[in-house]
Amino acid sequence: MNKVVVLDYGSSNLRSVVKALQYVAGPGHSIALSADPKTIRAADRIVFPGQGAIKQCMSSLAARGLMEVLLECTVNKPFLGICLGLQSLMQRSDEDGGIEALGIIPGGVNRFPDQARDAHGAALKVPHMGWNNVSFHMDHPLWKGIDPGSRFYFVHSYYVRPDSDAVIAGTTEYITEFVSALARDNLFAVQFHPEKSQQAGLTLLRNFLEWN
Repeated sequence: MNKVVVLDYGSSNLRSVVKALQYVAGPGHSIALSADPKTIRAADRIVFPGQGAIKQCMSSLAARGLMEVLLECTVNKPFLGICLGLQSLMQRSDEDGGIEALGIIPGGVNRFPDQARDAHGAALKVPHMGWNNVSFHMDHPLWKGIDPGSRFYFVHSYYVRPDSDAVIAGTTEYITEFVSALARDNLFAVQFHPEKSQQAGLTLLRNFLEWN
């Protein structure tokens, strides 16, 4: 049995991620939501989803004693980060006046500028919310069966800026070209919400469950 654990640190969208994984999982997978370090360590795969503020996320991880086990999992298990689960992998974020994150991927997290406009002069709102295209920057097992340029669902005001281009798996255009997917070794993390992205998102989640 392939044990998949969705990290529970109190985020509001965890159940939708669990349900999406259960929908695509075959009989050889078990999907659990847990904040128990022992259960997380025993998992074969980890999903770190989230939305909201990074300060609250980091505080909740520390309060639940999940920092150490999370850092362990990022080096020895297939690991999928979603939205805030991507941003938390970076070294620092500009949110909340500046927050130290997990420091797994060198780089930072910046906010989209306010009062930006498109080429026709129309205002571009922050947060970036809705469907947008993702351009693939590397071949990766999690892109299998997904057309380059496919649309995924986004809700965010901040975006990651890795120090190295070598980890960029996908980019998206909104106000600026920003990194919407990162990949390194056993890590894959996305800014969009695959659980809300219909067929393309479900395909990505299925690919994660099959990723060896």
